[in-house]
Amino acid sequence: MKRWIAAAVLGLCMAGVAHAAIDTYEFAKEGDRERFRELTKELRCPKCQNQDIADSNAPIAADLRKEIFRMLGEGKDNQQIIDFMVDRYGDFVRYRPALNAKTALLWFGPAGLLLGGFVIIFVIVRRRRVQRTDSPDSLSAEERERLDHLLDKNQE
Repeated sequence: MKRWIAAAVLGLCMAGVAHAAIDTYEFAKEGDRERFRELTKELRCPKCQNQDIADSNAPIAADLRKEIFRMLGEGKDNQQIIDFMVDRYGDFVRYRPALNAKTALLWFGPAGLLLGGFVIIFVIVRRRRVQRTDSPDSLSAEERERLDHLLDKNQE
């Protein structure tokens, strides 16, 4: 009985996947189909934020795919389509944003943080080494006598 219930639940869960819409577009040239694939793989879904619009099932991704198909039909080149999407959704829509003043932090921020981490680790290690080398010789003559006296007292 438990197996039948599990199978029924699994079947109901799979039914939702079966109704997922698949976009079918008819292209005049095979080159347009390849450009469509490249563009949909290069542009990020504004809603999903971690998927390209080719793989996303979000309604906005479907709208963007239709928009790209329309623009390809109008004869626009890839750069015009990408510029349109960037104007409309910002640099975030591109997986590889152009290097400019607005996106410099995206390109160089991780390297800067990594370099900063290495500098901090270097400074910490260097300070610890200096502290280790200074600590045995840092006793004054008076402190050394007192230490010797205390050690002699404990041995008796």
